[in-house]
Amino acid sequence: MKAFVMQEIGRVGFMEKPVPDIGPRDALIRTTTALICTSDSHTVQGGIGPRENLTLGHEAVGVVEAVGDEVRDFRPGDRIVVGAITPDWGDLASQNGYPAQSGGPLGGFKFANSKDGVFAEYFHVGDADANLAKIPHGISDEAAAYCADMLSTGFLGAENGSIPVGGTVAVLAQGPVGLMATAGAKLRGAGLVIGVESVPGRQELARSYGADEIVDFTREDVHERVLELTDGQGVDTAIEALGADVTFRTAVEITKPGGTISNIGYFGSGDFVSIPRVAWGVGMADKTISSGLCPGGRLRMERLLRVLGGGRLDPTRMTTHRFSFGEMERAFEVSDQKLEDMIKVLITF
Repeated sequence: MKAFVMQEIGRVGFMEKPVPDIGPRDALIRTTTALICTSDSHTVQGGIGPRENLTLGHEAVGVVEAVGDEVRDFRPGDRIVVGAITPDWGDLASQNGYPAQSGGPLGGFKFANSKDGVFAEYFHVGDADANLAKIPHGISDEAAAYCADMLSTGFLGAENGSIPVGGTVAVLAQGPVGLMATAGAKLRGAGLVIGVESVPGRQELARSYGADEIVDFTREDVHERVLELTDGQGVDTAIEALGADVTFRTAVEITKPGGTISNIGYFGSGDFVSIPRVAWGVGMADKTISSGLCPGGRLRMERLLRVLGGGRLDPTRMTTHRFSFGEMERAFEVSDQKLEDMIKVLITF
């Protein structure tokens, strides 16, 4: 089969690979649709260390090609989505209530980390009954693919943010994850959602997904503007959706005492992240810092698909570019370098 791989740090390309073998509890998926993520770029740049000929990608929809003898709930021909996170559900961390985790710092984030990813004609899924979800009729492959990571991660930012009904929320960065955090905050009942973003197209999308106010950090001081919008209090919840030291520091600064900083950003470089000492109340401001990897598993995917099926959200508005799998090198270049006002790149197989 053809696969699109990280050949080494800084280099990508196509190569031929064997179709994966499956065990008794596994599934083989024929890929139909995939999305490129910024974390694929982080990986190629060395964010998780050197890799050789590792198949990239972790956001995909497909059709079940084959299942192992012990798989009960899925059969060849089923149209499915699989989360970017595929834990071993027997792992102690998963049993302890952390379904994103499965040993090691990247936990259940296995695709394109500890195993080949989904940018191939076929890919392997372990523990299939727990990690696959059937896509209901009426939901497109494109929409379902967003459940794998963007919805799951963005919504986690809102879920971990302890947003009170009618509360105030700031979402720092309105890339795909930030946009879904904005939508998630609105769905959770926030009374004021502030999107922090400078790119006009992303500002417009943020408003469509529920942002009540936009703060452009290139034109105004974010801290001062957020205080102005919240009567000098700061927000109940700040969601860091970029993965940069400056946005993390700002999130701490704009959160009121007793509030929550919910981090869903991917910090792909640097050794440390700063916490501003005074804004943190010199450690005594009762500000909670929450971080998380988007939950994996069938239940999570089924819940997100229910949101789509109920017409509460249309993630496909984030798709700005479409390519065939044969055009993957150009598609990755557009995504990696954020060319042509790119927000999200869709791949069809």
